[in-house]
Amino acid sequence: MPLWLNVIRTTRRQVFSARLHRQRPSTWSEVALGRSSGIRTNTTAAPEVTKVEQILLDHIKTTGAIPFATYMQLCLSHPTHGYYMNPSNPVFGTRGDFITSPEISQVFGELVAIWLLSRWASAGSPPEIRLVELGPGRGTLMDDILRVISRFTPSKSSISVHLVETSLTMRSLQEKKLESHREAKINVHWHNSISEIPLTESKYTMLIAHEFFDALPIHLLQKNEDGWHEVLIASNPDFDPSKSTPASKHRLRAVLSPSTSGTAAILSLSSSRFHSLPVGATMEVSPSAFKIARQVGELLTGRQDGRPVREEGNSSPGGCGLIIDYGADNVFGDSFRAFKEHKIVDIFHQPGECDVTANVDFAYLREAMADLVTTLGPIPQYDFLERMGLKLRVDALVRGAKTDERRTTIQDAAKRLVDRIGMGKEYKVFGITTGPTGKAEEAEQVWPFVEVKDEPTRE
Repeated sequence: MPLWLNVIRTTRRQVFSARLHRQRPSTWSEVALGRSSGIRTNTTAAPEVTKVEQILLDHIKTTGAIPFATYMQLCLSHPTHGYYMNPSNPVFGTRGDFITSPEISQVFGELVAIWLLSRWASAGSPPEIRLVELGPGRGTLMDDILRVISRFTPSKSSISVHLVETSLTMRSLQEKKLESHREAKINVHWHNSISEIPLTESKYTMLIAHEFFDALPIHLLQKNEDGWHEVLIASNPDFDPSKSTPASKHRLRAVLSPSTSGTAAILSLSSSRFHSLPVGATMEVSPSAFKIARQVGELLTGRQDGRPVREEGNSSPGGCGLIIDYGADNVFGDSFRAFKEHKIVDIFHQPGECDVTANVDFAYLREAMADLVTTLGPIPQYDFLERMGLKLRVDALVRGAKTDERRTTIQDAAKRLVDRIGMGKEYKVFGITTGPTGKAEEAEQVWPFVEVKDEPTRE
């Protein structure tokens, strides 16, 4: 395990750009956040302070400016008032702040299940299957996956489900959604963290993380001449709802630390890719994402710190996984954003009542698990779904639909999933595979993560 992970304690869409107003070295530099596509703030009355916002203000008053990681964690995961923890927040669906791919069409989960089954068959169809999902939402994706896997695996197969979920509200929704599977003798277990799932079970592990990593806390850093400085969040002394200036509209603001810090230095060393970034560059780094990605690799291989956790002679049958999220194969510096009622809002708008997110650096995840597993992609969601047979499955559903309205709904949902200027492009699919005893597979042989050459044009 990298040393920096043991040192750092890491306490969804407005894209902002950081522009620094340099002041005296001994003072905080305010970071101006571009909010041209954010909420309208031309009202004379500011929103009432939220529970989480007050907690943040009190925290800052006591300890000083806080990292973006602390802000993000409190906004999303405060035990009683966090966005995902408070049952009064309509998180998913048309009434919520965003709609996920599994909620749009059952075909999404079905094709994910087919990929998982293909890797299971490639591994020799081990008799015991363990399904793991990180951040299961309302349980829709797992429901669709279980429906397919239960149908296509032999009756002698033993299937267990492990859901990593900290919200009691979300757990109750998941339990209700998966009730029919539990009645079919499929055991469902809930965990607060991936570390609670044992590495020693001799089962083939299938893991899914859909829109999970983008919600993990990030640190925001800027490279100056003297090294990396952390961008922090402080109270705004210029807050005045009666004024219309940008600097007066929010109770919180972003500031640049006047000096380097141990946290910034260690995070900047966590990937060799960060060294080449020029002075003035900003980057978002999530040690939580790195740590959990590492644990994913360990869970699929039954190996910890590169060593088998089993007794000699007993080997893990291996596993596979898919991470599906916003992001790309590179570092980001300006992707942190907020959502409210399907719209991008200011990142400081009603903390705890908006979804906040940052793009996933898939290369960072790969670095975390590279010595344990084979990683695949990422590829756009439209590529994954179309190559896995989206059209065939949609055509079958359309033929079985009883009304024109239902047929149109099925087709429209499928189009949305693979929209080249929407979620079909924005979402990326990142595959993970391993064989028995952690033996890696050849990446170019794993469909649909293969390079497909264009067919020659026919005259």
